[in-house]
Amino acid sequence: MPASATKPLRVTVLADSDTRWKWGTLTAKRIAPRDIRLDGHLLRGRATPTARQLGEVGVRADSLREVTAAEFLRAMDEEPCDVLVLALVGGGVQAMLHGLRHVWRDRPRRPVVVTGYVGVVYEKLTDGLLLRHGADLVLANSRQDAERFRAVYEGVGADADAVTEVALPFLGGAPHTGGHAPCTVVFAAQPSVPDTRADRAYLLNRLVEHARRHPEREVLLKLRSRPGEHTTHIEELPYQRLARGLELPANMRLVYGHMGEVLDRTDLLVTVSSTAALEALHRRIPTAVLTDLGIREALGNHHFVGSGCLASWDQLDAGHRPAPDEEWLARQGVAADGTYETAFDAARARIAELLGRPGGLPPLTPYYTPVTAPGYLPGVLARHHLGPDGTPLPGAPAADREPGPVRRIVRSAARGAYRHGVQRVAPVVRRMGEL
Repeated sequence: MPASATKPLRVTVLADSDTRWKWGTLTAKRIAPRDIRLDGHLLRGRATPTARQLGEVGVRADSLREVTAAEFLRAMDEEPCDVLVLALVGGGVQAMLHGLRHVWRDRPRRPVVVTGYVGVVYEKLTDGLLLRHGADLVLANSRQDAERFRAVYEGVGADADAVTEVALPFLGGAPHTGGHAPCTVVFAAQPSVPDTRADRAYLLNRLVEHARRHPEREVLLKLRSRPGEHTTHIEELPYQRLARGLELPANMRLVYGHMGEVLDRTDLLVTVSSTAALEALHRRIPTAVLTDLGIREALGNHHFVGSGCLASWDQLDAGHRPAPDEEWLARQGVAADGTYETAFDAARARIAELLGRPGGLPPLTPYYTPVTAPGYLPGVLARHHLGPDGTPLPGAPAADREPGPVRRIVRSAARGAYRHGVQRVAPVVRRMGEL
C-alpha cells in the first residue's frame, strides 16, 4: 500500500564513505516530503568511515550498521522502506540497481530510488552518469549539472526524466558579515588533489609563508582525516606527515572538525578545488581557488573558470580578495541569493508523486544491461559479488546466512589487513615504481 500520509517516511541510506554518508543523509532530510525515519547502511570497503568520522559529520540515524552488498540486498528484501538513497560511487550504484531489480522482481510495490553526486562533477561525467542511470531520481546539484546530465542521457538514447535539479544538501550557516578578530585564513585540504609530494609540500610551504607574512592573522590548515583513516579518496601523503619536519609559526594550526563550524570563523577560504569553496561562497565568505599549480582538469580547479575566484598565493599574500561572479554562482547551485530553501521543492514533489502512483512503480531499468554493455557490466557487478542478472554469485559474503562469531573476527581482521594494504603498502609500491 502507498506510504501513509501521517506516518514518518521510512528512508534508507546506503553509503560507502564519510563524505557520501554526509551527502546521503542530508539529502534524505532535504528531499523528503515529510518527517522521516532514517536507517543507515555503510557498505563495507576501504573507505568505510570510522566512529570519529561519523561523529564529525554530525548527522544521526535511527539505526546504522555496516553491510556487504549481499547483506544489504537481503535487508532490502526483508525490511521495507519508502525511499532509498544510494550514496555510492558510480559502480556501486549500478551494482545495487541490478541487485535491487532482481530482489524486487516479484514485488507489486517498491521504494523510490534516489542517487546523485557528493559535489562538483568535473571528471568521468558520462561514465558516472550512465552508471547511475536507472534510479528514479538522479539529483543534479546545480542548473549547469542538470543541463549536462540531460544532454548525456538524451545523447545515448536513455530516458532523462530522472534528472532532478536540487542543490548541495550541506550548504547553510550564518552569512559572513565582516572580519573576525583576528582575521582567519583557512586552507581546505583535499586527500588526493594535488597528488604528488612536491605539489603538496609546495602548498604547505606557501601556507606557512603566508602565516609568517601576516602574524596578525590566524592561519588554519583544515584536514579531512587523521592518519590511518580513510575517506572518499585515498590520501597517500597526509599534510600532517609533511608538516612534521617544519617549524610552524605561532599563528598557524592544524585543525579537524565539522567544516561548517570552521567556516563560522573564516574570513578567507583557500583551496585547490574542494567543495568547501561552494560552502564558503554560499555564506558569502571571500574564497580563493588556487592557480599556483595551473588551472587543470587533473586538479579540478578548471570547474571554477568564470567564477571570479581564481587567484595565486602571491596575490593573496599581497592582500587580494576575490569577488565571485553572481551569474556563475547562480548556475552552480550555490544559492547565495536566499533561494536555497526552495532548491529541493522539485525533488520533494517528484518523490510524493512516485509514492502515490497507482499500482506502484515499474521495475528498475538501468541503461547498462547484458545487451547494451556485455563487455563492461559483468565486471562492474562482479566487483560487488553479483552475477550479470543481479543475483549474488556463489561465495558472496553473507549471501545466505548471518556470520558466526569466528567469521566476524576473521572478517574484521581481514578488513584491517585490506585497509592497511590499500593505505600503507600500495602507495609505497607505486612510489618505488616511479624511481
